[in-house]
Amino acid sequence: MKVSIPTTKLPCGESVPVFGLGTWMMGDHKASFADEVAALQLGLDLGVTLIDTAEMYADAELVVGEAVKGRSDDLFIVSKVLPSNASRAGTIAACERSLKRLGTDHIDLYLLHWRGGVRLAETVAAFEELKAAGKIRHWGVSNFDTSDMEELSGLPSGANCQANQVLYNLSRRGIEFDLLPWSRQRSMPVMAYSPIEQGALADNRAVAAVAARHDATPAQIALAWVMRAGGVIAIPKAVKPDHVRQNVAALDITLTTEDLAELDRAFAPPARKRPLETI
Repeated sequence: MKVSIPTTKLPCGESVPVFGLGTWMMGDHKASFADEVAALQLGLDLGVTLIDTAEMYADAELVVGEAVKGRSDDLFIVSKVLPSNASRAGTIAACERSLKRLGTDHIDLYLLHWRGGVRLAETVAAFEELKAAGKIRHWGVSNFDTSDMEELSGLPSGANCQANQVLYNLSRRGIEFDLLPWSRQRSMPVMAYSPIEQGALADNRAVAAVAARHDATPAQIALAWVMRAGGVIAIPKAVKPDHVRQNVAALDITLTTEDLAELDRAFAPPARKRPLETI
């Protein structure tokens, strides 16, 4: 049975789901390829329409390409260009390679994976060229801190950035001090990667205590917490079918004021600016 997934809006006004399927570390081993494809297809069968991947993730784009055969037009596919490829010509060439691996004629949201040595203006110009050619529908960034976003927004066409994908979970709350408010003021979604801290939050006692009240798993509580307010898109990765189903079921969990206060005591919100965390 398909679930109904809440949405948030990009700055351009398009609605996108607040929950998607992550693929980090997929495609690393040929022996896992079929299981990874099956996991993504299960997520799609359950009603998930957003998939996040990147050219850096080994053969993850090939996993996605196999999983979405015949239904990519109904999905919102996100991929990323490496900073080492982010020159004007390099970005365009990288996008073409990603399109080939994905087996699609366009990418819905194309991100600069992190800042590198190429001038931002050059990468933005490449993104705009790809958008004009219909190769991508939207573009954004990843691992950008507030100062990076401010610099980007001052560039020609920089205001066309539609999202910023960053590390965000209960144990990594630094963006709440400035980056998350900055993004919300501009109606720009934050995509939260590693929302369960690569599984570490599934073993936390405080999270488990909240989970027990909801007859849920700690991982589900961690996901529900990330999606507790508008403007954040969670993209957990799962390969085991049970984990895929559990992640999707987290959408049904509504955390109470008591839950949130308890989690704040265990994972204090930031009281000052922190450097942007990455993994």
